[in-house]
Amino acid sequence: MGTRIARLTISVEDLPRALALYRDVIGLSGVYTVDGLAMLTTDAAAPAGTATEVLLHQRIPSSGDAGVAASFTVADVDVATEAAVEAGATVVDEPADQEWGERQSVLRDADGHILCLVAPLR
Repeated sequence: MGTRIARLTISVEDLPRALALYRDVIGLSGVYTVDGLAMLTTDAAAPAGTATEVLLHQRIPSSGDAGVAASFTVADVDVATEAAVEAGATVVDEPADQEWGERQSVLRDADGHILCLVAPLR
């Protein structure tokens, strides 16, 4: 097996608010929720250990623009960006076509983490 990203852990202040963005808007599938943790996955139907997991950990977040920014593929960047704003995110860069062949928006979630929503150009 080659190297892959197994899990992203995101510190969040409010777990239900974070789930409204990462599960309900972005579309990650819920695996389990227990004691301040919510494990999500990029592909619930994938064999164990093959999809990337996103662990939302309820604790005081430490955010910044210089850190790692995850990009999430969505069906429609414009629609998902609007829904993300309704779920508490703020727009850093509006949806725009990029020269590398994607439409992308850059957001800051309610805990201050930078994330990107992307889709291939049609």
